[in-house]
Amino acid sequence: MTPDLECLDLVKRFGDTTAVDNVSFSVPPGSFFSILGPSGCGKTTIMRMIAGFLDPTSGDIRIKGGSVLDTPPNKRPVNMVFQHLALFPMMTIAENIGYGLRRRGMAKGEIGRKVDEALDRIGLPGIGGRKVDELSGGQKQRVAIARCMVLEPDVLLLDEPLGALDLKLREHMKVELKALQAAFDTTFVYITHDQSEALVMSDQIAVMNAGRFEQVGTGQDLYYRPDTPFVAGFIGESNRWKGRIERAEGDTVQLRTDTGLAMRATGATLSEGDMAEIFVRPESIRLADHAEALSSFDNRLKGTVTSLLFNGAASRVLVRDDAGETLEVNLPQSGEFASLKRGDTVHIGWGAGQATCFGAA
Repeated sequence: MTPDLECLDLVKRFGDTTAVDNVSFSVPPGSFFSILGPSGCGKTTIMRMIAGFLDPTSGDIRIKGGSVLDTPPNKRPVNMVFQHLALFPMMTIAENIGYGLRRRGMAKGEIGRKVDEALDRIGLPGIGGRKVDELSGGQKQRVAIARCMVLEPDVLLLDEPLGALDLKLREHMKVELKALQAAFDTTFVYITHDQSEALVMSDQIAVMNAGRFEQVGTGQDLYYRPDTPFVAGFIGESNRWKGRIERAEGDTVQLRTDTGLAMRATGATLSEGDMAEIFVRPESIRLADHAEALSSFDNRLKGTVTSLLFNGAASRVLVRDDAGETLEVNLPQSGEFASLKRGDTVHIGWGAGQATCFGAA
């Protein structure tokens, strides 16, 4: 099956700065593909090259198998939704959605039919006569997407489209966007610095750092099986330590941290004497009142609660061990540690399989 979008060895330089450094990826038809990374990593530059607003220094961009490098932006089968939605305030909703169709010279009756169909698809039937300023933020978002979708693009590009919304609406729109993408069955390419947006909505995510893709995979792959220290540190929360490998047996290693702690972890390519970094997720660490309850774990520590971070079901606790290291630990949702307070002594433990180890850069 021909991908809807394919980027091959894409490079973009601005003077001496390489913003995009030899990036290749393909997006299958009807899928939701996200490019996730910190500000300045090059993700918007990729988006602007796909849309045709920037020319690549080298490489190729193909849509439905054909190169679009010589195709101007207004002739490419792509549309773009920006964070600032650029809806026309003097037009009605129907006029906004039908704007691109009018420019194409479509008959008035056909435009009306397509606009009504799009309003149905975005769950806002019958609002065509309203003005833009009568809509909520989430409704404006959906209208901006409908305005693009009536043009039936092969690929819809979305550049941080939820960035201007408040937190509660952003959470709601994550679910809405995924449903809209399925309803229109159009390929979405989404860029964001917000890992929660990418994890919730995407079929595949590319994690980008300093102009390159560090890893491409499903949200589960990136979260549970990171390929690089950057991905392990960028996706989700992690406790991390640096140290030297003391022992390596198969894919299990023992590392001695800078503060003298011995830890067992999984790190298949590491050898004795290597400098390394360990990542352990807060939800992988178990709390107990007594050390005996954690006897089956490879790594066990005693510590003092220094802070409670209450956030309902996502509550956490900070624990300082005897070596002075502070660990972040999820509180179990069972409520058995609901009375935990600052200054309490606790025991914590985790398995070598829950600790991911990488060679230090």
